[in-house]
Amino acid sequence: MSAMMSTDSQTNLDQEFGCINRLRETLNHALKGKAEVVDHVIVCLLARGHLLIEDRPGLGKTMLAKALASSIGGKFARVQCTPDLLPSDITGFNIFNQKTHEFEFRTGPVFSDVMLADEINRATPRTQSALLEAMAERQVTVDAVRYELAQNYFVIATQNPIDQHGTYPLPEAQLDRFSMKLSIGYPGETDELKMLENAIDDKSESDSDCEPLFEESQLFRIQKQVASLPVISSVQKYLIKLGQATRNHPEISLGLSPRGLLMWQRIAQARAFLNQRQYVIPDDFIETAVPVLDVRLGVDHEDSIPVIEGIMESTSVPKYEVPAQ
Repeated sequence: MSAMMSTDSQTNLDQEFGCINRLRETLNHALKGKAEVVDHVIVCLLARGHLLIEDRPGLGKTMLAKALASSIGGKFARVQCTPDLLPSDITGFNIFNQKTHEFEFRTGPVFSDVMLADEINRATPRTQSALLEAMAERQVTVDAVRYELAQNYFVIATQNPIDQHGTYPLPEAQLDRFSMKLSIGYPGETDELKMLENAIDDKSESDSDCEPLFEESQLFRIQKQVASLPVISSVQKYLIKLGQATRNHPEISLGLSPRGLLMWQRIAQARAFLNQRQYVIPDDFIETAVPVLDVRLGVDHEDSIPVIEGIMESTSVPKYEVPAQ
C-alpha cells in the first residue's frame, strides 16, 4: 500500500514539475534571452511573493506579466501609476444604485491574479500604502468591509530608475513587501532580430496569449508544497549568519529583518523546487542573494550589489547532508 502511495505521489510530483517546466518555456518565449530573469520570476511566484522590476521602459515587462497571467489561467490587470491615482482606483469603491437603493461594490484591479503596477513610484504615498494590505494579507478593506483576493494574487510593480522627477520613493515598509527586485536589461542582438521578424506578421502580439498550464487550484497546491520543503539546521544557521552579516556591515544602515529571513528561506525553497529538488541547499541562498537583498537592505550608497556579493563571499558555506526522502 505504501509503495502504491509513494508511486502516486511521485507521479503527481512529476506532473507538477512538468507544469513548471512548461511555464518556464512559455515565459522564455515571451521574454527572449532572459532565462535567469524568468527563473527568478517563477521562483517569486512559487514563493507566493511579489516582484519589483526596476528598469527602463520598453523592455518587455508588460508582455511578461500578461504571459504569466495567461499561463496560470488567471485574470490580468494593469494600473498606470500617476500622482492623481487614488487608493480607491486600486482597491475599488462603493457606488449607490438608484434602482435598488443600495450601495454596490465595484472591484478594483487588485481583484485579479496578476496585477502590474506600472511606475509605482509615481503614485502618492497614500496610494502606495493601499497596496500594503493587499500584498501582505491578500485582502482589502473598503468602508470597514473586508474582501478576500485571489489565492495566487501576484503583484509585479515597476519603476524607472532614470527619470526621478515627480516620483515618490517607496518607503522601507513598502519595499519589504516585495520578495525580490529584478532588472531585465536589453536583449541580445539575436533576440532583437527575432523580435523584429515577429513584428512583421504581428506574431509578437500572440506571445503573451497562451492556454492555461495549470488545473484549478494546482498552482496553490504547488505553492503549499514549496512551503513544506525541508531546510536542515546547518543550512538555516547559514541563513542566520548571512542575516547577521547584513546587520553588522559598516556600509549597511538597515540590515535584514526576521521577516526578511523568512522570505529568503521561502525563496530558497522555491528555487529548490524549480530545480526539481525536494530540499534546500546553500546554493539556493547564494543564487538568490542579490534580488532578495537588493530590495530590502539600506545601503549607504547607490550600488548595493558589490556589498551583497562581499557578504556572500565572506560568509563560510556550511557542509550539509541530503535529507532522507
